[in-house]
Amino acid sequence: MDETPGLPFEIALEMRAHAVEAALRGLLDSRILPGEIARPERLLAAMRHGVLNGGKRLRPFLVMETAALFGVEGDAVLRVASALECVHCYSLIHDDLPAMDNDDLRRGQPTVHKAFDEATAILAGDSLLTYAFDIIADAATDLPSATKADLVLGLARAAGPGGMAGGQALDLEAERKKPGEAGIITLQAMKTGALIRFACEAGAIIANAAPDDRDRLAEFGSAVGLAFQLADDLLDLTSSPEAMGKATGKDAAAGKATLAALHGGNWARQQLHGLVEQAQSLLEPFGGRADLLKAAAVFIAERRN
Repeated sequence: MDETPGLPFEIALEMRAHAVEAALRGLLDSRILPGEIARPERLLAAMRHGVLNGGKRLRPFLVMETAALFGVEGDAVLRVASALECVHCYSLIHDDLPAMDNDDLRRGQPTVHKAFDEATAILAGDSLLTYAFDIIADAATDLPSATKADLVLGLARAAGPGGMAGGQALDLEAERKKPGEAGIITLQAMKTGALIRFACEAGAIIANAAPDDRDRLAEFGSAVGLAFQLADDLLDLTSSPEAMGKATGKDAAAGKATLAALHGGNWARQQLHGLVEQAQSLLEPFGGRADLLKAAAVFIAERRN
């Protein structure tokens, strides 16, 4: 995307989302890739249902904008961003399953196991997770082999037992035994924060940025990841299903401990303010080039759905 200086955040987010949506449509078509035998149409339809449903594409936006800090744009960045979105959408499909959060709606539409069936939803999620690494490793992602290996390792660590999947396991455990504040922070840093942290670090990996810059963007990702989950918990307490496009109040009903429930809404809002300040201060060395990322931190903290 060719950016215009001072481009409003909402427009930039929408432009990035359209680019990612188009890339995902191409990646999820019926063409059989070398090494594949067939692409079952029902499975592909379920994958598309779980992916092509109008999400904000925030994680891909973060990949693309952090790469743009270093002047790196183009198809390879878009493909890495799309791969990350495949992992995110897999997590949503599985999170909605009856054995997990048991949700009927996602982004205002029937969840994949409702639109198709539970077994197909599981396979759609499995396929999206696997396909993400295919997308990065494919020759069409024109990056050095060492960069691809770094991205694959980072994404695997963020999505696996020490990241998102492990965080989901801790979240299920928290229904039986409520963790303290430190436990909640760890859970949320894994379940939600790990992929957001990776999204921010991925741009620096793609750009082969200096280690200090890579660490700084990973810290930024940690701050906005915590803000995202805190805002989500606050919305679960205060918003409506119509505004959210999914059920609300489920954390309290399931007996899950969240920071917002533990300390209250006013505390959560104060924390969000502090996290935005922390995130924005980390971007100061990048000057005006980081304006859209600074705006993203505000958007994450103040979102309404």
